[in-house]
Amino acid sequence: MSNSLFRWFLIVVFGVALNVQAADKARYEFGGHVKTRGTVQTFPDDSAINALTGSSAKDFDSDLRLLFSADKGAWDFKTDGQAFVLYGDTVEYTRDLVEQAPIYETLFGRQPNDDRRWWDLTNIFEDHDKLAVIGRLDRLSVGYTGANTAIRFGRQAISWGNGLMFSPMDIVNPFDPTQVDTEYKSGDDMLYGQFLRGNGDDIQATYVVRRNPLTGSVESDQATLAGKYHGFAGAAEFDVLAARHYADALVALGGGLDVGGAVWRSDLVLNDTDSEGVIAQFVINTSYSWVWGDKNVSGSAEYYFNGFGQRDGCYSPDCLASNPELIKRISRRQLFNLGRHYLGGSLMIEMTPLFTLTPNLFWNVGDGSALLQVVTQNSLGDNLVLLGALGVPMGPNGTEYGGIDTGVPGVYFSSDLSLFLQLGWYF
Repeated sequence: MSNSLFRWFLIVVFGVALNVQAADKARYEFGGHVKTRGTVQTFPDDSAINALTGSSAKDFDSDLRLLFSADKGAWDFKTDGQAFVLYGDTVEYTRDLVEQAPIYETLFGRQPNDDRRWWDLTNIFEDHDKLAVIGRLDRLSVGYTGANTAIRFGRQAISWGNGLMFSPMDIVNPFDPTQVDTEYKSGDDMLYGQFLRGNGDDIQATYVVRRNPLTGSVESDQATLAGKYHGFAGAAEFDVLAARHYADALVALGGGLDVGGAVWRSDLVLNDTDSEGVIAQFVINTSYSWVWGDKNVSGSAEYYFNGFGQRDGCYSPDCLASNPELIKRISRRQLFNLGRHYLGGSLMIEMTPLFTLTPNLFWNVGDGSALLQVVTQNSLGDNLVLLGALGVPMGPNGTEYGGIDTGVPGVYFSSDLSLFLQLGWYF
């Protein structure tokens, strides 16, 4: 971010804060968190990453998020600033991979950036050897809320759809299904509106402005124009979505229903692509809560069909290059899975009122590989939360979770156990 933009932002924030303090019935809030985490990832001898960083990668980073909001009457202003300090092997080896071939940035990503966003509110102050220092604005918006309407302009986040692990209807910046910390979804630059009908139904619409990362120019075929109707039909809820998403027409239908104490949800998404015609994605899941012994338990199971995935289970660079629709969506962080058929399962067990244990399983049915993820969350006090996760990939070489083919005989992008530990302090 330029110095002039930083100055503009500070003027706006402090100006709003002073006006809010002086104004009758106006309010402002300031808070945030610091999250410090460590990650250890191990790699087998035939892993391409082993050749770059050795048998393990160790990373440490801190994330400071400052939240400011102000409102007076129907108007409000919100902004979140972030500062990241990352140190470790992953900072270095992902840079080396991208230097070897740009497709690796598509598959693995690197540091947060605003290459596709309308506003460039991210600045990488340092990215050298094992150190990266980044500052960014993840929220910056002004909104108006009336009796039955809401309008918000600026950097913000929206979440749509009924998927629990896989979310094909969540078309604007979805989470990676395996992401452990999902407290904040990264914001995008958009105009968003909502109208609430008298019967409880609502209509939402958004226009997301983006740049072409190759030219740096705002282009219409990079934007998203979408409208969604959420309604009720007896005991059921339903969603109807229509969008122009990047260059594709997209329609989706979803909903949810309580059956015998279990909640069933589903989404069907149809993408009309230029090169492959209509491609479908589908997700269906069920969730149920019960008491097991003296512990509260919530369980869910989900099936996901990814019509963009590889039909033959070949994930080498050459095979992936022959599937441009999949590669485009992975590079845009719309999709995170390479196959077509997936099953997911999750159990959240309340071991104590302050400690939960959540095993998750992600299974690529087509190639037989899977990822077992065991997540723990422990409240250490009113303002302290300890989050941990153990990841266990399973499957033979050449599979998605076992390690995809690099194109070099006998070398794979494979990994072994991973351990994640994060301490969050809120203020």
